[in-house]
Amino acid sequence: MTSSTSSSSSHKDRVHDPSKRTAILVTYPDQFVIDEAVGLAEAADYEVLDIMTRRYLSRSKYGVGPGQAEKLKMLVEESGAEFVVFDEKLQSNQLYNLAGMVGREIIDRERLILEIFSRRASTAEAKLQVKLAELIYEMPRAKAKVRLAKVGEQPGFFGLGKYEVDVYYQAIKRQMTTVKQKLQDASRQRELYRAQRRKLDMPIVSLAGYTGVGKTTLFNRLTGESKEISSNLFTTLTTSTRSLNLDGFKILFSDTVGFISRLPTYMIEAFKSTLEELTYANLILLVVDASQPLEDLNRRYQSCIEILSELKVSPAKVFLVFNKADLLDESQLNLQMLALGATPEGSVAISAKTGLGVEDLLGKIRDTLFEPVETQISLEPSDAAHLSAQISWLKTQGEVAINKSADGRLTINVKSNSWTIERFIKSVDEAKAKPHG
Repeated sequence: MTSSTSSSSSHKDRVHDPSKRTAILVTYPDQFVIDEAVGLAEAADYEVLDIMTRRYLSRSKYGVGPGQAEKLKMLVEESGAEFVVFDEKLQSNQLYNLAGMVGREIIDRERLILEIFSRRASTAEAKLQVKLAELIYEMPRAKAKVRLAKVGEQPGFFGLGKYEVDVYYQAIKRQMTTVKQKLQDASRQRELYRAQRRKLDMPIVSLAGYTGVGKTTLFNRLTGESKEISSNLFTTLTTSTRSLNLDGFKILFSDTVGFISRLPTYMIEAFKSTLEELTYANLILLVVDASQPLEDLNRRYQSCIEILSELKVSPAKVFLVFNKADLLDESQLNLQMLALGATPEGSVAISAKTGLGVEDLLGKIRDTLFEPVETQISLEPSDAAHLSAQISWLKTQGEVAINKSADGRLTINVKSNSWTIERFIKSVDEAKAKPHG
């Protein structure tokens, strides 16, 4: 579909909610993309009055072609919409040009996500992370305001004079420096927290997945918590961690911020201290919504894999959880699992809502983390000297026999559970990576 289209009657005939901001949505002619864009708009409290779809949303002047910009103006005037939500990143000049054409403020995809993040942020660290992302988003736009002011133009609806724009730009730079410093302080606090967790000698299991797939519902069922559950996107922005007892085996269980497609790198970077919790996990439960159409399921799954890869998370630590399995029959479920290349050993089907398959999931977590393993680890003399504390810890976790050769090399034969050995091997790798003076 290449032409503009209006939304379905579900948008056109809906009774207007006066508490919400009204908007025309401009997005791609793809049902998956449309549904996600509508979900994002609603999560930011916009009521979508109508939808325009175009195959290309990166045209040079307006994002769309001049003719389509004129049609958008007419659509805005006919509907009385207060905003235009544009489901793509727009450059500063495109935002300015399109706003001037349609006479409404333009909310591009990145700003829309930032608005949702701002509404969801509840902790001091999350608010700082959102603030940093907002400042990074605003920086190139502030530069454009400076440029436009210098040539005598006013940038959009901001109405700033030349002097005010220069001050505004410098203020953004100062704010970024301050926020980054505060986030560094928060990151140090988080590292101290991780150090305390390591002393508990419990493996960490983290939930990950596309926003809205039911991670928090699963977290609540397993931990007995009552975290907010919503059909809106990005209900969870901060990491929550609770201890869980698996038939005498204790683990730390974490819920994390949801993923989404086309998430800009700078937003991932702004939330790095939260997302990097995944890199410290011994096991990651990647939750997918098995009830979604196959194409949508696969696209969301691939988005998650790309973000995990960007975070340098090992695929070996990822375990697939097919949620909402109660909504499918067995043959449909098998097709969904087969499409993602899931194996019986590396996946499980559950319903976080009804409890279906949850005991099976807990059993697989237990078997994966606490399976008895025997292995042999060799250490160079230079590495062994820096691992005495870790070797002492390993001795408390299982059966350990150490042989030392004439050249000082250590051979460690160990029998323990899998997560303990993984943690020790990670310590060895970190020691090898550090320069020894």
